[in-house]
Amino acid sequence: MKTENNKYAKAEMLIRKPVSEVFQAFTDPEITSKFWFTKGSGKLKQDKKTEWTWEMYGFSLTVTTHVLQENKKIVIEWGGPEESTLVEWVFTPLNENETFVSITNSGFKGDSDKIIDQVRNSTEGFTLVLAGAKAYLEHHILLNLVLDRFPKGLA
Repeated sequence: MKTENNKYAKAEMLIRKPVSEVFQAFTDPEITSKFWFTKGSGKLKQDKKTEWTWEMYGFSLTVTTHVLQENKKIVIEWGGPEESTLVEWVFTPLNENETFVSITNSGFKGDSDKIIDQVRNSTEGFTLVLAGAKAYLEHHILLNLVLDRFPKGLA
């Protein structure tokens, strides 16, 4: 979902797995925790809230699922009341064993410098998430990309 003035972040990746497996990886915390957050309060459900936790950073947030179209699209809202943004996943099956995933984060607020910082951080973060998902789903490898992005002692 693009917002006014094109203030959005985008990351995309081909994952060589069927669309149903890739979609499930982003809706089921038992799978998502292998490449992104460490735990979730439950599977994503449309019009419901879910809590995601990154234990290594002592951080949790609540996400509200606005759209959940099986094997096609997920749209969530996350962040604080003044800082909330939308994240949209689009799953495009290229054939029975390949799925192209596009993640867009939109709705950034603030001055130009703050928006640029948010877009950069979001693009980097979702690129790591997609790379981790690809490694886990295709090869069952835990790359720990999100865990290792901010090692203790480094900001």
